[in-house]
Amino acid sequence: MAEQNEKREHMNLVEAALFVSGKAMSIEEIANAVGIASIGYVRKTVEELVNEYNNRNTSIQLIRLGDKYILSVKEQYATKVSSVAGQPDLSKGALRVLAYVSKNEPIMQNNVVKSFGTSVYDYVKELVENDFIRTSRIGRTKRLETTQKFKEYFNF
Repeated sequence: MAEQNEKREHMNLVEAALFVSGKAMSIEEIANAVGIASIGYVRKTVEELVNEYNNRNTSIQLIRLGDKYILSVKEQYATKVSSVAGQPDLSKGALRVLAYVSKNEPIMQNNVVKSFGTSVYDYVKELVENDFIRTSRIGRTKRLETTQKFKEYFNF
C-alpha cells in the first residue's frame, strides 16, 4: 500500500512539473525537477501518466513531442478556448519570420534576409532556441524549416 502511495505521489509530482513549466520537457528535465535520480523510473512514470490521461474523459492530454512531453488541451477544446490562451514568448518579428518560413518551407535563410533584412539572424536564433524551426548548413547559408513542436503548438 505504501508503495502505491509513493508511486501516485511521484505521478502527481511529474504532472505538477509539466503543468507548472508550461513547456515540453525531456525525461531528464522532469527527473531533475521532481528530484528523482532514476531516468528509467521517471520514463515509466511518465508513460503511465500518458496512459492515464488517454483513458480519462478530460479536455487535457499529455503528449509526446519528439523526446519531450507536454500537457496540452485537446484540439476539439483548444479551438473553443483559444481566445484566453497566452501568446508564445516570441517577438512580433520572430512570429512574422516564422509565418514566412512555414509558408515557404524549406527556404534558404539568405532568401528570408532579402525579404526582411538582417534582423532575420536574431529572429532565426530566437526561433531555434524555442524549437520552432531547425536549420541545416547549406554552403554559406542555412536551410530553414519548421519543427514538430511548431506543428503541435499551432495545431497543424
